[in-house]
Amino acid sequence: MGQAVSRRGLLISGALGGAALAATASRLVQPAQATPTPDAVALPPHLFGPKPGIALLSRNENPYGPSPKVAAAVAEATSLGAYYADNSYLAAMIAEKNGIKPDQVALSTGSGEALSAMALAWGAKGTIVVPSLFWETTAVYAEKKGAKLKRIPLTAEWDIDLNAMEAAIDDGVSLVHICNPNNPTGKLLDPARLKAFCKRVSKKCTVVVDEAYNELTDEPAKNSIMDLVRAGDNVIVARTFSKIYGMAGMRIGYMMTTPENAKLVSSYVMSWMGAPQVAAAVSSYNDEPFLAYSKGKVKEAREMVFAAIKSAGLTHLPTETNFVYVKVPDAAVLQKKMAEKGIMIRGVYGDHTQWSRVSMGKIEDVKRYTAALKEIYQA
Repeated sequence: MGQAVSRRGLLISGALGGAALAATASRLVQPAQATPTPDAVALPPHLFGPKPGIALLSRNENPYGPSPKVAAAVAEATSLGAYYADNSYLAAMIAEKNGIKPDQVALSTGSGEALSAMALAWGAKGTIVVPSLFWETTAVYAEKKGAKLKRIPLTAEWDIDLNAMEAAIDDGVSLVHICNPNNPTGKLLDPARLKAFCKRVSKKCTVVVDEAYNELTDEPAKNSIMDLVRAGDNVIVARTFSKIYGMAGMRIGYMMTTPENAKLVSSYVMSWMGAPQVAAAVSSYNDEPFLAYSKGKVKEAREMVFAAIKSAGLTHLPTETNFVYVKVPDAAVLQKKMAEKGIMIRGVYGDHTQWSRVSMGKIEDVKRYTAALKEIYQA
């Protein structure tokens, strides 16, 4: 597989490089007056990212991204922005890395769009079974469009209740939707139990596992259900470039599943990735040194937060993600006090008023959070 990836990388580089040379040659033969001199354009301040002085720890982003390889690739793709992008290279790269075929990959502008498309498609066929607490934005989107959701409470240990979800499945259920690791709790399901659950349930309905944070876990392959995708089971794995790849603002996502499911999801997707997005994904997908660096920074920040939580006399749920779910006296009050110090964290999820989520950001911003946490609760 490694040789094939290298071959494709050379082909991609050659195609992009050849296109760039052709574009350069075209510009050289044009009359001088046909090429306007670009004027410098000042972007509105703080259009991207936090304002100066703000510690943004609320959105599970990787502020150390994207990969250093992205800037050059995006610049080259932008110079060819007159043309519609061909995303087949990216689909082939994803398929090869994961041991599946390109027609098993559905691309989208962020995994959110693919998840929304999936929820609409399966929501038209029946009820969608979901946990009572997870990243529900896409499921709720489908609910607003007429889909029916059946919400299953978490266990007393804050785990997704697989037994209760399986018991809730009847002939009217078309889809089971799980997020693993779960957001906002950060908890991982036991991989053997999850795979066994998906194997059984996928015989009755489709199962989707949102693995947005999978690459951040200690053992990504072990915690994924990709083995079932490769086996041809009726399951869907959703992934994104928004988290460990540090490209939340570039909107690149994908699903891996059966060819039939991929075709159905794609039929509901409404947009097409542009050249800069495709170039960014292609150039960074196999950048293992950058991924390792990002994962290291997340772990460093997480250990700082764990220590601060303990020092403040608080507790938290176990997590291998880039966020921590902390038990506090009042999450809304904590969010307000942090905001007064220029530190942005998430507020209350549903009626869980004693639980606060903080994301791992730049180390200097995490230090501000840890200092503020101790100050607020020691006071």
